Amino acid sequence: MSKRLEGRVAVITGAGSGIGYATALRLASEGAHVVACDTNEETGNAIAKETGGIFVKADVTNSEQVENMYKVAFEKYGRIDIAFNNAGISPPDDDSILTTGLDAWERVLRVNTTSVFLCCKAVIPYMQKAGKGSIINTASFVATMGAATSQIAYTASKGGVLSMSRELGVQFGREGIRVNALSPGPVNTPLLQELFAKDKERAARRLVHIPMGRFAEATEIAAAVAFLASDDSSFITAANFLVDGGISGAYVTPLDN
Repeated sequence: MSKRLEGRVAVITGAGSGIGYATALRLASEGAHVVACDTNEETGNAIAKETGGIFVKADVTNSEQVENMYKVAFEKYGRIDIAFNNAGISPPDDDSILTTGLDAWERVLRVNTTSVFLCCKAVIPYMQKAGKGSIINTASFVATMGAATSQIAYTASKGGVLSMSRELGVQFGREGIRVNALSPGPVNTPLLQELFAKDKERAARRLVHIPMGRFAEATEIAAAVAFLASDDSSFITAANFLVDGGISGAYVTPLDN
């Protein structure tokens, strides 16, 4: 494994599982000091031990806890180079606009979009002082495409992340701070497995539209994060970095042989 991130400090939200966990391992393997942030102390401490980094318990919808998260990271390592704002939810009560309640709508937007606002607001001043930094915000391919099997709040929340990331990338580009949206396709994570285990038809309807014929692995998304965090992507900012197995480029997908 290359050491593109040697000595850099990466703060990762939602680090306890799925994409966040895989990314913590990947960035650590490339030399980064990992600050794992999650609400689950058990998994958070486990990933901190596994990566040789630290764990900070934080509810990313709470501005004080978010500010403390970066404060602890800076006090420990003296710098913050990478912010991977990845925490998110996709609850079962988020469905069609005709059946999704206001509570589900507001809960999803708070966790998926407001948290990214709070994280960017808190971390950018640290990066301004350093004159550099890379922020990667987890959006989704659904921010680009519509779906008839709707998760209306999730889709809207990720659209907000995409637009916010674009604007921040433009605003802070001349200060050496890059901000990009990472838009994965369906990823083989516990969250996806739980969702699709409950609805096989919904899973099948998604899988048929993926040209590569499979869901992504979390390690493949982590590799994309490592690229966006590194100097290999030094001229990429305000971008929608799609890692979706070809979904957004497909009119029809190949037939199985």
